[in-house]
Amino acid sequence: MMRVMMVSTSYPRDASDWRGVFIRHLVNAMARDPAIDLSLWAPPGELPANVEPLASPPDSLWLGDLMEAGGIAHLMRSGGIRGLLSPLKLLNLLRNAYRRSAVPDVYHVNWLQNAVVIPGNGKPLLATVLGTDMQLLKLPGMTHALRRVFRSRRSVICPNARWMVPELETRFGDVARVQFVPFGIEPRWFDIQRQPSAITGKAWACVSRVTHGKIGTLFDWGEPYFSGGQRELHLFGPMQESMQIPDWVHYHGAATADTLCNDWFPKIQGLITLSQHAEGRPQVMLEAMAAGVPIIASRISAHQDMLEHQVTGWLCPDKTTVGSALAALETESNNREMGQRARTVVRAEVGTWEDCVARYSDLYDALSS
Repeated sequence: MMRVMMVSTSYPRDASDWRGVFIRHLVNAMARDPAIDLSLWAPPGELPANVEPLASPPDSLWLGDLMEAGGIAHLMRSGGIRGLLSPLKLLNLLRNAYRRSAVPDVYHVNWLQNAVVIPGNGKPLLATVLGTDMQLLKLPGMTHALRRVFRSRRSVICPNARWMVPELETRFGDVARVQFVPFGIEPRWFDIQRQPSAITGKAWACVSRVTHGKIGTLFDWGEPYFSGGQRELHLFGPMQESMQIPDWVHYHGAATADTLCNDWFPKIQGLITLSQHAEGRPQVMLEAMAAGVPIIASRISAHQDMLEHQVTGWLCPDKTTVGSALAALETESNNREMGQRARTVVRAEVGTWEDCVARYSDLYDALSS
């Protein structure tokens, strides 16, 4: 068996928690692989019986508080003394966790900052990279610190979106392999059968944390098309920054995956996201594509990486294009065809979490050989 030590600073506390759900899916899929012996350092949450938890009680307490505060990236963006001290505390806890844990065959580290204090024992490293990591690399000294880590062992850097590859190659290509590895999708999203009302109705959904960056231009660009009552915009997600939500938006707060999968995705006309945030590859967009739900999205790198304009989604650089996209997708044939093309693409190119684990397993073997 391949002994894998995984590190993550995000993990859901229970089945109703929306935070870090993709890590739970990855952990569960890895636990089902008989060739992997997995241990995990992460915030407290429900783990499969055959996964060894590595966080000490004080670690768990601090990591749980970190999750409640919105995560390390959110604290750093927020500034203040906590935003300054929390990264230092995290690195200290991680350094001690690495030292007291049994040496694995390979380290699997989620988010680049968690690799900075990895032991100098030469063991191979697989580091996943998400959108927030690309902002982290702008910090003074971060690239140098990570190059030192990658240079000391066999390393592979795995962004979950292709748009990150060129910059990662430029910074680290001479000391580590850079390999795009997409996350997986739960099979239940592929199983959704959209109701007839989804094609002929008027309900659109945005699923997003409520921050200025994540909401982006949604309220500004969406107002001419939703405020008159001709369409409904339903917003799902936790309020993480103080924002005034217009009265024409139906705000539901945070929603579980069960609620979205069972109650909403079968009946909405489409998903709309006009984020200006440093996205990696938004999981909710993959799930919408798997469900055959058309997507209207801002023309940022993360969305261009996922969608082919007017083929598997609609990319909008301005307010007028949003109106054109809404009008086009209110035609039943356009709506069905775009949704089906998106579903076909993600089934073939992304697949399930088991497919994702198979991709990582191949890299573990390559690193350890």
